[in-house]
Amino acid sequence: MADRSEGWMFEAPGGAETGRDGRLFAPAAARNAAPLAAVLERLLPGEATVLELASGSGQHAVYLAERFPWMTWQPSDADPAARASIEAWRAAAGLGNLRPVLALDAAAPGWAAELAPVSAVLCLNMIHIAPWEACLGLLAGAATLLPEGGPLILYGPFRRAGIATAPSNEAFDRSLRGRDRRWGLRSLEAVAEAALAQGLELAEIIEMPANNLTVALRRSADSAAHGEAL
Repeated sequence: MADRSEGWMFEAPGGAETGRDGRLFAPAAARNAAPLAAVLERLLPGEATVLELASGSGQHAVYLAERFPWMTWQPSDADPAARASIEAWRAAAGLGNLRPVLALDAAAPGWAAELAPVSAVLCLNMIHIAPWEACLGLLAGAATLLPEGGPLILYGPFRRAGIATAPSNEAFDRSLRGRDRRWGLRSLEAVAEAALAQGLELAEIIEMPANNLTVALRRSADSAAHGEAL
């Protein structure tokens, strides 16, 4: 998986020395939290248990757990530095519906095998900053955890057939590939095709600020029935 710590900054809570409590602060996460929450309020089922893959700094987990107190939020990340930041944010927030962070890597085979089923899976800004195998692993794992109709929700920049990619996203893609040739903006059609192979159907595409998309995939009835029979 990717090391997403590059570009993060430490927040100085309450005027304290920068980095004293270990919380990482991503400016983009602070900017997009409210627009994301507005979309998730409609997409997520009520009283859901939500597994967030690649929770990064932990800002979204805290913001969304506070915004939706009737939901249980399960953050996770493959990176130890990110997990330390998530726990620091969780300790500072003191939210009863925010669980301790899990060490999960979507690129690892069978990462979801020992987990209990969840109502929804959320993955923000990961699949373009990780190898394609991480996206495939995310889709396979989500399919095993979700009930019929349960959503896997992705957020980030994508390429779309027949639609020009924004210059800022093209520049971002070049930057990502310069850091790791396995990274880069994913084709939405390729993601949807790979998802369908796991029994996850493309349900909705929502335009978001800064040339991003929220993509909702839902577990099909046939896939759910197959999973229950295993």
